[in-house]
Amino acid sequence: MAYYYDEPSRTFNEYLLVPGHTPADCIPAKVSLKTPLVRYRKGEEECPISLNVPMVSAIMAAVSDDNMAVALATEGGMSFIYGNQTIEQEAAMVARVKAYKAGFVESDSNLSPEMTLGQVVELKEKTGHSTMPVTSDGTGTGKLLGIVTERDYRLSRMSLDLPVSEFMTPLEKLVTATEGTSLKVANDIIWDHKLNSLPIVDDEGNLKYLVFRQDYDTHKENPLELLDDEKRYMVGAGINSRDYAERVPALVEAGADVLCIDSSEGFSDWQKMTIEWIREHYGTDVKVGAGNVVDRDGFRFLADAGADFVKIGIGGGSICITRETKGIGRGQATATIEVAKARDEYFEETGIYIPICSDGGIVYDHHISLALAMGADFVMLGRYFARFDESPSHKVMVNGTYMKEYWGEGSARARNWGRYDLGGKKSLSFEEGVDSYVPYAGPLKDNMAVTLLKIRSTMCNCGALTIPEFQDKAKLTVISSTSIVEGGAHDVLLKDKTPYVSNVTN
Repeated sequence: MAYYYDEPSRTFNEYLLVPGHTPADCIPAKVSLKTPLVRYRKGEEECPISLNVPMVSAIMAAVSDDNMAVALATEGGMSFIYGNQTIEQEAAMVARVKAYKAGFVESDSNLSPEMTLGQVVELKEKTGHSTMPVTSDGTGTGKLLGIVTERDYRLSRMSLDLPVSEFMTPLEKLVTATEGTSLKVANDIIWDHKLNSLPIVDDEGNLKYLVFRQDYDTHKENPLELLDDEKRYMVGAGINSRDYAERVPALVEAGADVLCIDSSEGFSDWQKMTIEWIREHYGTDVKVGAGNVVDRDGFRFLADAGADFVKIGIGGGSICITRETKGIGRGQATATIEVAKARDEYFEETGIYIPICSDGGIVYDHHISLALAMGADFVMLGRYFARFDESPSHKVMVNGTYMKEYWGEGSARARNWGRYDLGGKKSLSFEEGVDSYVPYAGPLKDNMAVTLLKIRSTMCNCGALTIPEFQDKAKLTVISSTSIVEGGAHDVLLKDKTPYVSNVTN
């Protein structure tokens, strides 16, 4: 007969943290949120890849493109570029992220000398870039002739028909550097000559890249930036258990730092075969996460298969309807607690620590703190990041309120049936996700700052300055339905607080 669990399956909203002693030196500013991303021998070596904050963005077309990847890496987390697109498109997104932080930016706002001031204005409105190289053929790789910036023209005094050649800053007045110049030397040139940008040209005078002073300033302002050994932003990429033999090489070539098998259910031979193929062709040099699972057996299966991290969660996402469609899943809190215990057992047996990621079920910021306290090394978020400017979906007006479009990979809109299939032909065609809207919340940076401050503050309430210490000291209590009501504002008439809502909840 079927196996029955003794305890009910619980969500994060059914738990609270009981505060512990807070020492005088335990303040949010001193809290480190650094956490391991991939497997390693804990106590014997450093984790080869760690996150500076325990947050990654979901492998979803409505969430994680190259723009999101840059924004999140700037704050210390990582995006996993969605795999529900062609191999070429996904690899190109990864490559753009890796090129971005290298400091050597390929120009996408270029002019020819015959173009007019009116076309300059149109291009600026389209790309948002005010620095525009002028090349012989109007491309980003043509022979450099000059540069146009906002200091070169005044709309109130100049005709929109004026040719670029008559108001650009010509090449002979520009400071340039040759291809092969290091980023450090390029930044020194920028500072020595008080420049905002430095064109990099090859031996024939063709434009190769632009280096911006702003990139240097950005690094100073964002000390938690997630960078690789070459000071480039780090980025993950989603793969599947079908075309991995073609997709993985392309993503590795593009520079992906970590891969992750994107599937609604990971306790399968299909994931094992995918990992085995990667190990056969790349050894342990290519890091790959797997999932999703919700119990000890699923974790052990993927750990033994060689997964570098394991994702937890089935049916808990805000746009996921797997539970009501198929009747499978588990409460996210219960799943996280059991898999965390299995992770610790595996470490005691093998000496190998395999990080776990809680994916789904995060409704409020404090749920992230609860997931970490329960043993998650980091969390994967979809709806949270979908609300921001940097997500790839459209901002729309719905009933007088700005919203962002948000759809699941199992929705008819995404048609990512392979993510939910169980091998064989692509036969599944029923929905396991919905198409929806989420409240627009503005820029990622501002919202994440509030979320991370809440996490650090909660950790201090428990007397912890690191995530491992938090997990060791945390005391969790199950709460009743009336306790949930008591925990929010009640028995009062609330004043309007609409301007603050976007920074309070996910």
